[in-house]
Amino acid sequence: MNLTDKLPPDRIDPRTIPEGIRQEALLRGLFSKVPEAVVLLDIHDRILKVNPEFTKIFGYAQEEACGHLINELIVPEELSAEAEEYTRRGLRGDSLNVETVRKHKDGKRIHVSMISGPVSVADSHISHYAIYRDITERKRAEQRLRESEAYLAEAQRLSQTGSWAWNPATGYIRYCSEMCCRVLGFDHAGPPPRLEELFQRLHPDDQAASREQFEKAVRDKADFEWDYRIVHPEKGIRDIHTVGRAVLDGSSNLAEFVGTVIDVTERKRREQELRQSEVELRTITDTIRQPIGVEAPDGTQLYANRVALDNSGLTLDEVIKEGTIRRENGFLARRCHPDDINRVRDERRIGLLEGVPFDLETRLLHKSGQYRWYLVQYNPLKDESGQIIRWYNTATDIDDRKRAEDRLRQSEKELRAITDSIRQFIVVLAPDGTTLYANKLALENVGFTIRDLTNENLLTRAGLPRQAEAPGELAWNQVWRKSAHPDDLNRIQAERRKGFLQEAPFDLEARLLLKNGEYRWQLFQYNPLKDEYGQIIRWYVTATDIDDRKRMEEQLRNENLVLREEIDRSSMFDEIVGSSKPIRQLLKHVEKVAPSDSTVLILGETGTGKELIAHALHRRSKRANRAFIRVNCAAIPQSLIASELFGHEKGAFTGALQRRVGRFEAANGGTLFLDEIGELPMETQIALLRVLQEKEFERVGSNHPISVDVRLIAATNRDLPGAVAAGTFRQDLFYRLNVFPIAVPPLRERVDDISLLVEYFVGRFATTAGKSIRHIGKPTLEQLRRYPWPGNIRELQNVVERAVILSETDTFIVDESWLTGDSADSSRHEGHSTLADREIEMIEAALAESHGRIAGPSGAAAKLGIPRQTLDSKIRRLGLNKYGQKRSASK
Repeated sequence: MNLTDKLPPDRIDPRTIPEGIRQEALLRGLFSKVPEAVVLLDIHDRILKVNPEFTKIFGYAQEEACGHLINELIVPEELSAEAEEYTRRGLRGDSLNVETVRKHKDGKRIHVSMISGPVSVADSHISHYAIYRDITERKRAEQRLRESEAYLAEAQRLSQTGSWAWNPATGYIRYCSEMCCRVLGFDHAGPPPRLEELFQRLHPDDQAASREQFEKAVRDKADFEWDYRIVHPEKGIRDIHTVGRAVLDGSSNLAEFVGTVIDVTERKRREQELRQSEVELRTITDTIRQPIGVEAPDGTQLYANRVALDNSGLTLDEVIKEGTIRRENGFLARRCHPDDINRVRDERRIGLLEGVPFDLETRLLHKSGQYRWYLVQYNPLKDESGQIIRWYNTATDIDDRKRAEDRLRQSEKELRAITDSIRQFIVVLAPDGTTLYANKLALENVGFTIRDLTNENLLTRAGLPRQAEAPGELAWNQVWRKSAHPDDLNRIQAERRKGFLQEAPFDLEARLLLKNGEYRWQLFQYNPLKDEYGQIIRWYVTATDIDDRKRMEEQLRNENLVLREEIDRSSMFDEIVGSSKPIRQLLKHVEKVAPSDSTVLILGETGTGKELIAHALHRRSKRANRAFIRVNCAAIPQSLIASELFGHEKGAFTGALQRRVGRFEAANGGTLFLDEIGELPMETQIALLRVLQEKEFERVGSNHPISVDVRLIAATNRDLPGAVAAGTFRQDLFYRLNVFPIAVPPLRERVDDISLLVEYFVGRFATTAGKSIRHIGKPTLEQLRRYPWPGNIRELQNVVERAVILSETDTFIVDESWLTGDSADSSRHEGHSTLADREIEMIEAALAESHGRIAGPSGAAAKLGIPRQTLDSKIRRLGLNKYGQKRSASK
């Protein structure tokens, strides 16, 4: 307890209180009155006492704060070492006044100003004090002010507008923004210029007028706005636009002027160019033999060319003076026919408001005293911002066309009387399809009157949307809905719209319901009538009964369909020509297995048509409308076969510059035909087996499986069981492929089909060559039937094609020399020369060394240095075993 706490208040004499006690009482009173946070500290910077404001600012109560180091309790934020040392020295005896950032008890940032100094109190531990004031709001306001000033400077820079403030009492420009100095040519880093300096920079021709206007503004204490020129030290003569606002004090005295300046040199130049171009335009338009007018955006008449003035009998001053059509005695109001004026006024007002090109037709009074029809076309001229700055209108004399239309209407009345007597469906339509007229027969057929077809109220009864099409078009569509066959309705409407858009004659066929309740086919023929400008003014429609013809065509189509099916059954099957017993048995197998998804293995010699069988299987399967992908396994390098079948990712190998979709993925949902499957390398056989078993694969360079639904058809001319035995073909893959094997017979086993095949090929090649071959000699057929055809159908096709090309008569003949020599019985080797025997030995050795493989880098063809196809032909011709087994001695 302090001494002052023991004395009654009324008995204390300040003069008798010791100095230390008086200082302590003074500090206590200071704690309770000052609005700042006050902290008393000992020599070690420990808090001895805080006032209530400290709790408000920092959140620490008296009992929480006392005993703590000041910089541990009120933690400085991002205080540099230099500033921290400065603060520490201030707290230890030196006076200090600094602004810093501290943290509240809850961690939020507080901007404070701190004042500290020493304290001398007798018999006390107090060493010094610190006073904190919260200046957070002031700092935020300063930050907002800096940002707003930055935004203002950026806005002035972007708009090229400078701001200024001038005090008339001192004559100084109190404030001149950076952009203002740049526009006027002053140095922004120097002192603001005086008004006299600005007047000296004005163009000599503008100085007197500018001074007069400025002095008047000062005298009247009024705002001002004017344009003047300056001589810029760098840019030369510039046009300046300035705006000033008078600022008055509380006594209505002029305190200062504030305003803006902007360089308008480019705008002035463009305005001058526009005025010059308008002068040139007027000169040009005066030479054009067509009335031309120019109007302001609000429709005020600005100009009319010489032809327009000559036609109206007015002068340009009279035209401009009479103003717009909105005036009762305006220019157009004075010239328009009385019956047209209200319509023209409304159409023109709407067109000007919409701001897009528009046309109007009206009768205008000619200086001869006669009214003539004109087509007035309005076109707007817009600036770069899209604002209309001018309206240009041209008037075209269409009086002759209008009179022709009147004559046409009269002619149509006469034509209607004639067409009503014609016993044929006739309808007349407007260019947009609106019905104008239908003769009696047409109305009787559809059950409507002409009033119904042209009456918009019909739409309401029909329940159709009014906004969908023109009223007449909708009415006529309702006629179709009532009379046309339901299966024809959508097609009719589509063809009709397409024909109208093409603006050319067109026909459409449809079934119409007649009065007797029977649908009969009608041929509707649409023919346009055009004026001298090529514009359609009418559509004429006639209908001709073609029901008998349609029924005959339907009968012929049915007969052709039956005939095709018969031909297909008897001789053709997807280009597979033949009717012999082997081929019929083959096609039965195709028909049975085609609808299923079973894997098919097609076996047969080269040239027997294995790919045609694969196509036939696909076309008769459930996948016929999906992809049929063909891959020749022997024609693809072994290093690329996996990429070809399964695809690859970008960078999977050298040259893989982008992702590629493989053939399996491309055939998803369809059929994949692998020809020459016996040539697949072993590693690819493993991947193919996985696809067949699990229905999924991975692209080369990827580990993400891709699921596919593909039907696989494979083909080969190799002995796959022998390849399995030799270890060059996987046994498990062979069993997966051999679900449904189909053996294609060689041509020598279907000799009965040779005649049919020859006729088929002769007809096809003769058509292509442009020749007429009518006969095939029996000796030629017998010769072809005796030949064993080691190359099968492909060889026969080539022979026929060569004979057709060389044929000079209408009789098909084959040169006997084409079917001798190597074409002898391929199973016999008697008479072979020593050289031929050596060739056989070399081929058998290569086949044995390659384990029956023919194609590829390690195949027999590569070892012998000959093409694969050549080696295949030699093996068949010489009757050799593909796996290198030696011929028996009997051979």
